[in-house]
Amino acid sequence: MTFSLDRLVTEQRNERTRDIDQVSTVRMLELMNDEDKLVAGAVRKAIPAIAQAVDAIVERLKRGGRLFYIGAGTSGRLGVLDASECPPTFGTDPKLVQGIIAGGEPAIRQAVEGAEDNEELGARDIDKHGVTEGDVVVGIAASGRTPYVIGAMKRARSIGAAVIGLCNNPGTPMREQADIVIEAVVGPEAVLGSTRLKAGTAQKMILNMLTTTTFIQLGKVYGNLMVDLRASNAKLVNRAKQMIRMATGASDESVECAFRETGGDVKTAIVMIALDASLERAKRLLADSQGYVREAIRLGRAETRSERPAADRTTRG
Repeated sequence: MTFSLDRLVTEQRNERTRDIDQVSTVRMLELMNDEDKLVAGAVRKAIPAIAQAVDAIVERLKRGGRLFYIGAGTSGRLGVLDASECPPTFGTDPKLVQGIIAGGEPAIRQAVEGAEDNEELGARDIDKHGVTEGDVVVGIAASGRTPYVIGAMKRARSIGAAVIGLCNNPGTPMREQADIVIEAVVGPEAVLGSTRLKAGTAQKMILNMLTTTTFIQLGKVYGNLMVDLRASNAKLVNRAKQMIRMATGASDESVECAFRETGGDVKTAIVMIALDASLERAKRLLADSQGYVREAIRLGRAETRSERPAADRTTRG
């Protein structure tokens, strides 16, 4: 790549922390915290681009596409982390959101030397994971120039996938390869070049936003309750029951009954209780509403209203 490192904001020396090695522990932490306060503001400025990215992801996923994160080092690990949290949080298939890191699984725990410098490896990993024109690929790199990520984005674009770039510098080579670029410019790090700090924090925040807002729009959240979670351990079982209770105001006994009858399916339990419906009817309404709890309840209430006049006429006759 010809894009010089010395042009990058993330590679500049931070004058505010120049003497961080000479101050007390408390002052070191205060200096780092002062830098961290800048992250949310930088992410806020990037919201228009983040919103565009969410809309692109939702549109592709609704048509059966998948979401791929691809990065190297910290950026790659953050992508793997966000992808791995989607199945337990939103009840998604593990293949729906996938994280790809330069160097493969070993690189999650330790650096794989040279992997991030290999543009061809990025392209090969796109092919290896079977990315198609119906998918979305999000390239993540603080510098916006990592060869592995650029190679993956180029390949994804040639296939026809929607390509999104996430970086922490303005005007990087990512712009040439992406349909949408999210630039969260957080400035120089407290320790020069350590982009696992502010840059990594901004990336984590944005990845949270991408998947969370996507799955809200895909019906996996009712109100602010994650009603498609998988109750795979004791904590999540308790959380699932709490969400049913919060959504319906039902008694503990009613919640327990619905939870057991539905096999722990939070959405179905909510619809059953809200409409005083059978398991079969609740499932049908959710199927008719494509899994949106609010719409399923609306449909159920509309059905009840339309049935009531006929029943009244029968009674009067």
